[in-house]
Amino acid sequence: MDLGLHGKTALVCAGSKGLGRACAFSLVREGVNVVIVARGAQALESTAAELRQLGSGRVEVVVADITTPEGRERALQHCPQPDVLINNAGGPPAGDFRDFSADTWQAALNANMLTPIEMIKVVLDGMMERRFGRIINITSSAVKAPIDILALSNGARSGLTGFVAGLSRKTIGKNVTINNLLPGLFETDTMRSRSVSMAQAAGKDFDEVHQQRLLPIPAGRFGDPSEFGDACAYLCSAQAGYITGMNFLIDGGAYPGTF
Repeated sequence: MDLGLHGKTALVCAGSKGLGRACAFSLVREGVNVVIVARGAQALESTAAELRQLGSGRVEVVVADITTPEGRERALQHCPQPDVLINNAGGPPAGDFRDFSADTWQAALNANMLTPIEMIKVVLDGMMERRFGRIINITSSAVKAPIDILALSNGARSGLTGFVAGLSRKTIGKNVTINNLLPGLFETDTMRSRSVSMAQAAGKDFDEVHQQRLLPIPAGRFGDPSEFGDACAYLCSAQAGYITGMNFLIDGGAYPGTF
C-alpha cells in the first residue's frame, strides 16, 4: 500500500533508539524526509547512517534535549514546518509515589506531557494552513491499564491523553489528526534495562526475570519495534485521515478488557 507520504517531512523526537527509531525507519521507507532528534550524538549518527542506507527519504540529525526550550528551538530550526510530528521521550522512573518529590513530578510532567504540548503548539497552525498534518504521541500501555509502580508515567501521560482528546476534534476538519500509540513490552534497550533492574532488586537471574515478564502476554513474545514503527506509519498516512483522538494499544493482547 502506498501511504501517500512520499516527499513529506517528519520530525521524530527521541529518534535514535527504541520505538522512536523504529518509527523513523518505517517513515523513511515510505519516502519521508526525516529529522531525528536525541541527546546522544553517537547513537544519532549511527541510526542516521542506517536510515540513509534505505536510499529513500532524506535524513538529518539534531543533537538536542527536546524537553528543554533550547532543545525544542534547535529541533524546530532544522525542521520548522513538519508534516508529521512524532512526540516521544523517555519514561520517568518507577517507584513508590511516596518517594517522589515535587521536582520529580515536575520533571515527569515536563517530559511526558508539557513538552509534547509545546511541540504541538508550535507546529499545529502550519499544518492546518497546509491542510495536512499527522501528530503521533508515543505514550504507554499504562494509560489504558495503570501500573502501580509507574505513578509518574500514569499521571503525566494520562494528562497528555486528556489534552489530545479535546484538541484533536478541532483539527481534523483541516486534515490534521492527532493520535496516541500505547506500547506494551517491546524488545528495546529500555525494556531490557528494566529487566536488569528488576533482577537486581529481586536477587534473581536476568533471564529468569525477563522470561517472567512474558507470562501476561498472550502473544507469548515481546513486540518487535518494527511492528510499532509500521503502525505509526499507517496512522501518519493519507488513508488515516478519518482517525483522530484515538489511543492505539499495542501490547500482544496483555490488556484483558473489552474496551
